[in-house]
Amino acid sequence: MSNHKNIKPTESELEILAILWEKGPATVRDIHEVLEQRKDAGYTTTLKLMQIMLEKGLVDRDTSNKTHVYRATVSQKDTQQQLLSKMIDTVFNGSASQLVLQALGNRHSSAAELDAIKAYLDEMEKKSK
Repeated sequence: MSNHKNIKPTESELEILAILWEKGPATVRDIHEVLEQRKDAGYTTTLKLMQIMLEKGLVDRDTSNKTHVYRATVSQKDTQQQLLSKMIDTVFNGSASQLVLQALGNRHSSAAELDAIKAYLDEMEKKSK
């Protein structure tokens, strides 16, 4: 996957990327069927979005068969990191701790999630000593 420095997908593009990350390479019809289960989406709208994503470099298209197959060219991890960094900078004044406190305060975390967070914090603390 290519490493894009400035990944800026729209909300609709992120929905399509999430499907591609989960399913792997897929046709417009495959993606449209998943989107249709979640919201009212027209096939031509899905097609147009994917054409725009191709122009932006967010997806690539295999045209060797009659049915074109699309794949994400940006990784889920890179996209998450870039969007999260932008959010921390713009919404939380650069404070990752404020983001974490807000996230933990707004959502219910399971005991397993809290244990994982504690373990991660313990590991970070060990590394900083």
